[in-house]
Amino acid sequence: MNVILLGPPGAGKGTQAHLLMEHHGMRQLSTGDMLRKAVKNRTEVGLQAKAIMDRGDLVSDEIVSALIDNELAEMPADMGAIFDGYPRTEAQARDLDEILSRHDRKLDHVIELEVDEDALVDRITGRFTCAECGEGYHDRHKQPEREGVCDKCGSTEFKRRPDDTEETVRKRMAVYRAETAPILPHYERKGIVTRIDGMGTMDGVSRAIEGVIAS
Repeated sequence: MNVILLGPPGAGKGTQAHLLMEHHGMRQLSTGDMLRKAVKNRTEVGLQAKAIMDRGDLVSDEIVSALIDNELAEMPADMGAIFDGYPRTEAQARDLDEILSRHDRKLDHVIELEVDEDALVDRITGRFTCAECGEGYHDRHKQPEREGVCDKCGSTEFKRRPDDTEETVRKRMAVYRAETAPILPHYERKGIVTRIDGMGTMDGVSRAIEGVIAS
């Protein structure tokens, strides 16, 4: 099973990818992780990418696609892949078709976690964590039982991520829409796109994804 899992930051895509790996033995192919690995291991592609990044330029489609190609070559044939952050352009989508074909694979599903932007802003901007143990809370949905005291460890220190602001979240949404817009028609023509309500519970979204990949 090979799937592309789409969703804006905060939609729970990372959590769902982890569950797919846990339940089905799939591997998450993150272009960012693969790029760092290739640079660290000083592979041919990694050295090319490092030279480009050192100049402050963006890594080309060809290099990103080569990373995917190399990773699939190293994977067992019966291990499924979850593509994360790739493809981002129609050219990369066409590259992926060719790469999968070379490895006797096919793309089974493109699953997009749909979100309500205003609700996502509320979800992200309201979250905070215990500075001591990392327990998560939310201004409206999960306050500590005792005001100002962590339920788990009793600490009175809390923190918020500095980029969890409405402006930042809406910018992320705009970037996400701009990146996914070019590739969705490519896969809609193949009839493999499914949209799932990403605003449900973690378990509910997971069950919906399981329903898609079982079909």
